[in-house]
This record gives sequence, structure tokens and C-alpha cells, in this order.
Amino acid sequence: MSKPAIAFIGLGNMGGPMAANLVSAGYTVHGFDVTDIAREKAAEAGVTLHDSAADAAKDAQIVVTMLPNGRLVRNVLEECATGEGKLYVDSSTIGVGEAKENAEFLNSTGSRYIDAPVSGGVAGAAAGTLAFMVGGADADLAEAKDILDVMGRSTTHCGPVGAGAAAKLCNNMILGVQQIAIAEGLVLGQRLGLDPQAFFDVVSNSTGSCWALTTNCPAPGVLGKAPSDNNFEPGFATNLIVKDLGLAMSEVEATGTEARLGELASEIYSKLADDGLGAKDFSVVYEQLRERKA
Repeated sequence: MSKPAIAFIGLGNMGGPMAANLVSAGYTVHGFDVTDIAREKAAEAGVTLHDSAADAAKDAQIVVTMLPNGRLVRNVLEECATGEGKLYVDSSTIGVGEAKENAEFLNSTGSRYIDAPVSGGVAGAAAGTLAFMVGGADADLAEAKDILDVMGRSTTHCGPVGAGAAAKLCNNMILGVQQIAIAEGLVLGQRLGLDPQAFFDVVSNSTGSCWALTTNCPAPGVLGKAPSDNNFEPGFATNLIVKDLGLAMSEVEATGTEARLGELASEIYSKLADDGLGAKDFSVVYEQLRERKA
């Protein structure tokens, strides 16, 4: 059976490696991005570039979007939807209501939609080990599963459209809290005379172990390959965790859920962004904590 042609809209830090993995697996990938550096990297990986999202999607059976926010996703869907029955797979992190509205819009044009956000960061995108959390119909997930398997190591069907977005917002709220907790533990440990490497060796093998430490350790010189080892170049930018936590807090309010740690994390990262650190990896919270005393 021939492989479907793929359009990939959004070829940045996450989308670029994901599209490259599809090319390596033998898929024809048509791509579009607004930035020159993303386009150059994608072209080097074998992606066929186009001058607009609509042009990229024209001859594709499946359209994947990986974009910074829900407004951009909707703009692309409105530009690309032609009523030809394409399947749209959105791997952006957007609101639950936005995902449902996207599905309603595309269904009205004769196309189909699943929300399939990811966890695993830039390293996971490059390695093809992302975790996909999917909301949508069984048949639509079945159609997308082969390409999801190329880009990720696991795919979980969370429920109808919107369930994938819900899972991602919950996950990122947890992640935001964990990254702060790891930073606080590291700073406390150092002030007690504990070397960051010793902290890592203990906690990574103990009950405090988590991705925020083992993959994204905020102390420079421990992993050698984390954003902290490269002047906190993202990874996962502070501006993006601010956006994701804002979406999560909207759902917290809408559902009447108590989430005091999530709310505090949202405030802490928003302050980082206000202090001019929005373009840095969100683990830069460690640097801020090191400089302060209560």
C-alpha cells in the first residue's frame, strides 16, 4: 500500500524534526513555515517546501499542524480546508474548546480532525520518541496511526475530540510545577553544600525523579545536553509554558477545580516572561531562584 502524502505546517523546533522523521520513513512531505531558518532546515531534511500553507496542503491526504497557539491553528485550517475529505492532525497545544471548534469547522467542510498534542520536547521530536495524546474518532486515529508511530513511541486514544488537548494541559500543568520543584530542590541543596551532580545522582534514582530532572536538569554541567548547558536556549520556551498554563488555568476556572500549585506555577513563569526571559527555556527558573533569597 502506498504511503499518503503529508503536509506539515509549522517546521520549527518541534515540527521540523517531526517532519524530518516522516521523510526518513519514506513519506512525501510538503511543508510550510514563515521563518527562513525553519524552511532551510526542513529543505535539508528532504521536505518539499511551498509558499503557503494552502499550497502545501493541496496534494496531501493528511495535514499535520504544529503551531504556537490556537489562533494560528485556526487560521491555517481556514486557509487549507477545501472540502476534499482530508484528515487534519493538530499537534499544537491549544484549548479544549478550540479543538472542538476546529473539528466542527472542518466537519462542515467535509474534512476530519483529531487533536494530537505531544509530550517529549525537542529531544523526543528529534528521536521520534514523542508521546501522542489523541482526541477523535476511532477511524480517524486509525488513519493517522502509522505516521504517529513514526514520530512517537506511544499513542494514547484519550477520547473524543478535545480529550487530547485536555490531557496535554493537565500534563503541562504538572510539568510546570515539577520544573519549579526541581529548581527549588537544587538551589536548597547547593546552599546546604550539596553538589548539583550529587543531587542529580540521588534524586534521579529516588522518588523525586522526573523528566524535569532527568532530561531537562536546570543545573548546567550535569547532563551536558540540557538547555541549561546551552545558555537555556529552548527546548520549551518560557513563553510557551506561560501560554499553556494560561489555557490550563482557564479550564481550572471553568470546571471549578482547585489547583493552587498550578496557579502558583502560572504566576512564577509569567513573572519570568515579564522579566525578559520568555525566549529562554522554562528551566531558567533555576537561575532566578539562585539569585534570590527569601
